[in-house]
Order: sequence, then structure tokens, then C-alpha cells
Amino acid sequence: MSVRGAGWPLRPSRGPVGAEPLAGALPATIEAPAKLTLSLRVTGTRPDGYHLIESEMVSLDLADRLDLSPGDGLVVVGPVGASVPAGPDNLVNRALHVAGRRAATRLHKRIPAGAGLGGGSADAAAVLRWAGLLDVNVAVRLGADVPFCLLGGRARVTGIGEVVSPLPFADLDGQPYTLLTPPIQISTAAVYQEWDRLGGPVGERGNDLEPAALAVEPELAAWRDRLGDGTGQTPRLAGSGGTWFVPGSFPGQGRLVVRAAAPSWWLPPSCPP
Repeated sequence: MSVRGAGWPLRPSRGPVGAEPLAGALPATIEAPAKLTLSLRVTGTRPDGYHLIESEMVSLDLADRLDLSPGDGLVVVGPVGASVPAGPDNLVNRALHVAGRRAATRLHKRIPAGAGLGGGSADAAAVLRWAGLLDVNVAVRLGADVPFCLLGGRARVTGIGEVVSPLPFADLDGQPYTLLTPPIQISTAAVYQEWDRLGGPVGERGNDLEPAALAVEPELAAWRDRLGDGTGQTPRLAGSGGTWFVPGSFPGQGRLVVRAAAPSWWLPPSCPP
């Protein structure tokens, strides 16, 4: 089942039986789960310069929280909030604008910015779900990861990110991953530009963007080796960077153990909405 627009198996989680949540109701508290890119192949480039991908993504139990109330304005707090600007370019503000909604938003950031974990995209998708705007063709205008974050669960993602094909989740549910996120923000645009400049290399560990990310930020290699030496595993890069991850639970200094977790609104493809 491939998703190109509204109408896939997605619905907000229900409260008491018979009580449907009201789109856009205030006040509201919504969660924005991070995503982990398990594999990423760059399959081509469109005439407009956007890159085509084939990727597998899964939602994590690491999440931001958004508290919405009547009014305007965005305040960013939380463990990594200081690194996230709250201006008009913040994806929360952009998503509110696209949805034609207003809300005073307190964003509790736990997902590191610029880490390849879809933090901003997850926040934007959470706003779109709250607003009842479930069209991935709108979502992709905010960012290539927003359509997957809107759906969540586990999926094969193609096109520039707007074609989301749900995959069975049960075999990954609860799967632990150990993340190591260096204090380095990586520009996705810069990584794709470097991938082009390098002639379109194929990543040896399932992520074609890994060679380009290492070229953009050579310091990433030291963090990769640090995680590999500490776990005995071969780390992989999450998306365009800069988080390294390995499957399994390996607690340690600077590491974060997370698990694959279907968001509360997600329904398997076999379940009707």
C-alpha cells in the first residue's frame, strides 16, 4: 500500500469509547516521535534538482512534546531546546501557517537538532495531525521526512519522501537501538550537494549519504569509531547525519538507548481506519 495523499490507515488515538478527538481543539498536548532511517539509497535526481530515494524508516520511543493553547508564539524548552531557533522558519510555525491554524506552542525538545532523526519534521507532522491535515502532498512541502513522520510506524519511503508504503511492524516492535549523537549539526542540503560532487557514491553500510556526510564533516569518523569500539558493532549513519546507531542495547557515556515503537495513532496496513 503506497501513500501519495490523504486516506491511508491513520487516525488520532481515541479517548473514551465514542469520543472522537476534535481536529484543532485547544488546549492540546501532542507527541512528535523521532524516526530512524535504517537504510537509504539515492536512486536518481529529478529535473528540479531534488534527489529520489529508497529508504526504510521506523518510529522511535524518543519524542518531542508540544503543548498547544489559545494564542500565538512559540517557546522552545527542554534538554536540547537551546539549539533550536523559535522564529518563523521553525517547522512548527511553518506547519501552523500551512494548516491555517493559530496556537501558542510550548515545544519540549528531546530530539537533537541536525542529527538525522527527523526532529523538526516530527514536530511539523504533529501539528498537521492536530490540525486534521493528513495530506502527504502538503506535508512534503515542509520537508522530505514530514510525510513519514505524519504516518509513523515502519515504512518504505520513495520518491523525494512523499511515497510512503507501510511495512509490517511486529518484527521490529520494541527493537532496541543505541544512538550516539555528536555535538555537530549536519546540513542535509550540504550532504546532498557533496554526494553529487563525489559522483553519487554507494554507501557500504546501507546509507549512500554516509560518504558525503563524512566528507562534509570529517570529525564524524571519530564518533563512529567511538561507538564501534564501545559496542563491538559496525555503526551506521542515520539519514544525512549526524547520529550513528547500532542495533541492540549498549548503555554507556554519551549513548542513548531507544526502541522502535509504533505511535499511538498508527494502525497496521491490514487494519481499516
